[in-house]
Amino acid sequence: MKRIIYFLPLILILGCQNKSIDIIIYADPIVLEELNYAIEKLENQRSASGGKISFAEDARDANLSLELVPQADRDSEKNDGFSISRTRETFILNSECARGLLYGLLDINTQLSNGSSWSQIEEKTIRSHHDFRAIKFNLPWYSYRSGEHLALHMETCRDLKYWESYLDMMVENKFNALTLWNMHPYMYMVKAPSYADVSPFSDEEMAEWEAFWKGLFGMAQARGVQTFVVNWNIFLPQGFTEKYGAGNYMSEDGGGFIGEGISNEHIEGYMREVVTTTIDTYKDLTGIGITLGERMGGMTSEERSKWADQTMIAGLKAANRKARLLYRAPLSADKRSAGSVSVPAEKLTRQAVENMGFDEDVWISFKFNWSHAHSSPKLSIVHGGMLTNTYWEPYSEKYKGLWTMRNEDFFVLRWGDPDFIRDFLDLNSQQYIGGCIIGSETYIPAKDYFTKDEHRTWDYAFQRQWLFYKVWGNLMYNKKVPDEYFAESLAKKFDLPDGTDLLEAWKLASKNPNRLASFFGSTWDGTLYSEGFTTNHGTFIDIDKFISRNVLDSSYVNISDFVAGNYDKTAHTTPLALADETEEQSTRILEIVENLRKQGVSAELEIELTDLEFWANFGLYFASKVGGGVALEQFRKGKIDSLDKAVQHLETSKNYWQKMVDLVEIYNVAVMPHQFDDEFSWREHLEDVEKDITIAMESVKE
Repeated sequence: MKRIIYFLPLILILGCQNKSIDIIIYADPIVLEELNYAIEKLENQRSASGGKISFAEDARDANLSLELVPQADRDSEKNDGFSISRTRETFILNSECARGLLYGLLDINTQLSNGSSWSQIEEKTIRSHHDFRAIKFNLPWYSYRSGEHLALHMETCRDLKYWESYLDMMVENKFNALTLWNMHPYMYMVKAPSYADVSPFSDEEMAEWEAFWKGLFGMAQARGVQTFVVNWNIFLPQGFTEKYGAGNYMSEDGGGFIGEGISNEHIEGYMREVVTTTIDTYKDLTGIGITLGERMGGMTSEERSKWADQTMIAGLKAANRKARLLYRAPLSADKRSAGSVSVPAEKLTRQAVENMGFDEDVWISFKFNWSHAHSSPKLSIVHGGMLTNTYWEPYSEKYKGLWTMRNEDFFVLRWGDPDFIRDFLDLNSQQYIGGCIIGSETYIPAKDYFTKDEHRTWDYAFQRQWLFYKVWGNLMYNKKVPDEYFAESLAKKFDLPDGTDLLEAWKLASKNPNRLASFFGSTWDGTLYSEGFTTNHGTFIDIDKFISRNVLDSSYVNISDFVAGNYDKTAHTTPLALADETEEQSTRILEIVENLRKQGVSAELEIELTDLEFWANFGLYFASKVGGGVALEQFRKGKIDSLDKAVQHLETSKNYWQKMVDLVEIYNVAVMPHQFDDEFSWREHLEDVEKDITIAMESVKE
């Protein structure tokens, strides 16, 4: 009896702690209007726990007070970090902006959903690292590129249920901007009053488009996600050619997207009107983005800048409300459409942006390492070459730079390396940088056309790459997010006691495509597809290209220069050292995968473990190919006994490629459309892998 009496107070205490607490919120009613999404989440959580949400008219009657605080840094955007503090029985959540309050409420909701009682809510203060954390999303209609791999997303991308799911992912991972790209988005949004006859849509069809866009922008606004539509120039509706006889290269079927452009008073008038009408029609649209290309060939930098100022920027200023501008750095510094940079073009762009007269910063975007940001965390090249300090010195108070982090390197295989992102942020977060845009040109994360139907347990393609979005979004928001957070996310998703080893495996696996993109220098989209080991419009990276191609990351040395001795032995990582590191880490991936499988894993985790196993064999293939390339080049330079070693390495690499083929075809279709190969498969390149052996053996004849 004494033991029962002893435990009774403890039972009563625990019972009180677990009882659901009603949350009483105090906030300015105007602020509350922007927090409906988070409050609804909190209401659902409380309801499931037997509690409820109510609102107080006086802060003294609340146990959760929401406050907007003054902006601390006038040189940046209002910071969307937040602070949760406690005063007696009341929690105070504050931020400089409504989005920060929304994130704070979602944080509280997560803590409660994970089992914390109201009294156990963690006090914390977070300041967001980057102001602008965006996704680049290329739309499938009037797309920059064309092909089945893009067209097949049409139905999914017109479905607001898809966008609801995608935007939920964005706010969960702290992405705060969605940039929507196609050649000429405006014709799908409005009819320019003076040029309504060039629209390809009837009034009824345009009403359907308008309902779609308003639904999309409204859902984004509710989640604190800014929206921008971004175009290329000079492109218009195909009907414009028929009516005014200008721009006969314009076709919604794609193609003809690079070359000389044309402009006249009708084109300029149309562009002004269509921008103004778009901003006035869609109140939840944050702004627009401008590309000075790809159909502006034949125009000087001055002419391109003047055209943008007289058309789209003038249209933006003429709107009935303020809107933001995303201004892409010029793709070409001369009259061509090919990529190039120059100091005069940089000076001209800087002067043009600083004199635009906008109250808020203009965002200027630059491609980080051109189309292959998932390579080295060090900046080596932008579109067309390397930047000087012209944009940044002296410091400008009129604009902030954005890094466009393109991914044209892995679509089928999953990726997630928080260390790469931390290194990138440490090296590239100068005062003049405001954030990043993450995304692809040749891939749309909508319909999943990779996974075999019988293995798909998700609805959309982006859900396959859930870890990619989680590490990018959360670290751009708070680069101090520890590995424990991602390990816990993995453990929770796959019902594991501990996700530490699985996270280690993903870190190591994700380094393998990055290594190839750092070692095998590339520029625009078609020069490298890392997971497919292809270059130059889909051709395989054979051993000769592998030996001779210049590196992207200057801390490496390519095989040709290494064998010739043309490198700094104290500063460069040699190909053989890189191969040794890759082999060691890839072997470690296989060890982790084997250990996890011994514990018994779910069917969903087995799919991701197979991806890890693929990346491990990819790394071993890479390492063997490096060894074969070094030995082959040594033989060609006179070291006769190296040929057998080269052939041995390349035969070993063939075994790894065969393993890659077997692994990737377990859960994915064997053949799939790709931008530069309509019927891409890893199996088709087995023949190319064998040719490497033939190339080596035929070197005897040289």
